Amino acid sequence: MSKIGLFYGPEGGNVERVAELIAEKIDADRIVIHKLKDCEAKDVAGYSNIIMGISTLGKHNWSSDNSGNDWDVFLPKLNGLNLKGKKVALFGLGDHIAYADFFVDALGDLADSIQLTGAEIIGQVSDEGYEYGDSRAFRDGQFVGLPLDEDFEDDLTLERVDNWLKLILPEFE
Repeated sequence: MSKIGLFYGPEGGNVERVAELIAEKIDADRIVIHKLKDCEAKDVAGYSNIIMGISTLGKHNWSSDNSGNDWDVFLPKLNGLNLKGKKVALFGLGDHIAYADFFVDALGDLADSIQLTGAEIIGQVSDEGYEYGDSRAFRDGQFVGLPLDEDFEDDLTLERVDNWLKLILPEFE
């Protein structure tokens, strides 16, 4: 069975806690966790099975002046990268109260970038049980990955992660 590369950013905070939780739930010999800020595109390309985690940080994300976070620096590195034949599962953090109309938008943006690489995105999740106004991550009746709200629904994270892993792990070779 191929190793899973788990890439997350930013370092510290909720995304890192969820990345570590996911890694704990998968056999240690099956997963390698990477802080995105320390990675190059070739690091991602070295895996057939990939998990990526991102957060939607707030209204400054939609500002043209915003740049320099881990994903802003990393995503351009994916340009031209061929991930055809690889499977990618995505998780994203957001705030469904303060940013109900932008809930996990960065998850949708990440999916757009990954689709351009030719990778197959797996692990789509129904919006059943979620409260939000709008989301760029919601498409064709489901989220493009696992949405989590560590600010107001952290009590649901463990169950949501467990259910998501049951969905994605059988798809990883």
